[in-house]
Amino acid sequence: MDGKRIKQVPEIKGTLRSHVIEVPSCIRECSGIKIFGKRIKSILFTTDVAIIKNTNADAIIAVYPFTPQPIITQALVMAADVPVFCGVGGGITQGKRVVNLALDAEFKGAMGVVVNAPTSNEIIENVREVIDIPVIVTIVSECENISERIAAGATILNVSGGKHTPAIVRKIREEFPTFPIIATGGPTQESIMRTIEAGANAITYTPPLSGDIMGDLMDKYRGEN
Repeated sequence: MDGKRIKQVPEIKGTLRSHVIEVPSCIRECSGIKIFGKRIKSILFTTDVAIIKNTNADAIIAVYPFTPQPIITQALVMAADVPVFCGVGGGITQGKRVVNLALDAEFKGAMGVVVNAPTSNEIIENVREVIDIPVIVTIVSECENISERIAAGATILNVSGGKHTPAIVRKIREEFPTFPIIATGGPTQESIMRTIEAGANAITYTPPLSGDIMGDLMDKYRGEN
């Protein structure tokens, strides 16, 4: 047969579990990042355990606007069927507490820890010294010194720059052609593809809120009556 062979992928769905949050199919176009033998391309940004149990994403990134708590990490890791990258602070939460939270997250089964943009290089170094799982450092601006972040111990860069994300990714990729980059893809297939073309290895996708999904479902139920 001439040309590239088309792979046939059998798909199995249960009657009750066919209603899930599916990440945009275009995310499969990125290279992915292989972590402990698992290749990860799509990462769902959520802390909602119901959504975590009902998605086809390769992994979960769980960062929330409160000080990290071990009980939350435990609940997220237990709920997930896929790897979880847990936030351990670096913004509101600083100092030795970040290091302790990172070590606790590793012990609880997280595949990686995420630190916020304000995290100092010293804290990143201290976290890197005590854990064996990836340290994912959040980048929000083109002005950040990426070399210092990598030297401090960043394993993966997590670019979250809003509409400027593709430009930030492209700038990092020019200086560091092979360094692992996770990036937010935005709300559309076009914005996701721009981020992938800029050089992102994996894409984070924000799902609709549970309340919105439930509202759509209730509208459907009302229409059937």
